[in-house]
Amino acid sequence: MGDSCANSNRVKLRDGRFLAYRESGVPKEEAKYKIILVHGFGSSKDMNFSASKELIQKLGVYLLFYDRSGYGDSDANTKRSLKSEVDDIAELADHLKIGPKFYLIGISMGSYPTWGCLKHIPHRLSGVAFVAPVVNYRWPSLPKKLIKKDYRRGIIRWCLRISRFAPGLLHWWVVQKVIPSNSSVLESNPVYFNSHDVEVLKRTSGFPMLTKDKLRERNVFDTLRDDLVACFRQWDFEPADLSITQESSVHIWHGKEDKVVPFQLQRCILQKQPLINYHEIPQGGHLIVHYDGTCDAILRSLLLGEENKMYKPVLELSV
Repeated sequence: MGDSCANSNRVKLRDGRFLAYRESGVPKEEAKYKIILVHGFGSSKDMNFSASKELIQKLGVYLLFYDRSGYGDSDANTKRSLKSEVDDIAELADHLKIGPKFYLIGISMGSYPTWGCLKHIPHRLSGVAFVAPVVNYRWPSLPKKLIKKDYRRGIIRWCLRISRFAPGLLHWWVVQKVIPSNSSVLESNPVYFNSHDVEVLKRTSGFPMLTKDKLRERNVFDTLRDDLVACFRQWDFEPADLSITQESSVHIWHGKEDKVVPFQLQRCILQKQPLINYHEIPQGGHLIVHYDGTCDAILRSLLLGEENKMYKPVLELSV
């Protein structure tokens, strides 16, 4: 995407930490729409959101990317929690004076701070789009029969247990056993990606924070571990508890071939929150945000209410 006002800087938060950010799109003083993007696991503010320059200029969109705590150029937060992630977003918006309300786009594991904003600061949100969001298997409304034998649930539970009682052992195991080379832990395991995702990884930088060399750095490992724990620990709410109306303008974008988060779990959320606008990419995997045309479709739907019939699945009454 072509940037008309790209730059990177940091703001100081109330607790003394610094949060790094990058601005893109039209200048915020001229923008009609202001959007904060929340990156996922192992990513950063330098993630690629490939909306076309023409659409950005036409709509008047200002994009604010930031490094979540511990990522990129932002200071770590040893007390990271879902609520602290929400507070970081609100404080960043205040520091940069983007106004009382803004849009949010949460990508992959960046979805848990985004759900947190819907819970704690809904009055500040003009609209929200989740892109390939993760699911917390502790949410009570998820059908037990659907998640009982899900191997991903078992992996997460094991990682959380070891993170709590033996973090040093987990660090050793990940570096010595999980990653055989300096390739990314995700890129080296095709079980997570479909063929379209694999093509994306051939032309992008992938997950540079998840390489063996980076994970040897204990501060990098601790950031990833703490992020994982905050995402998948017990929350004080679940999406089913939220008051979501048509005016909330909440969207979920998901790939039907996503191997990281099964699409059936997203459909479970819709059964409890039928006013969420659900978009499903028929042959999409977990990296749909990098697919040609997806970012434009996300913006048109979120900002203009435009629907693409190709992404509207026929939903069954039960999952």
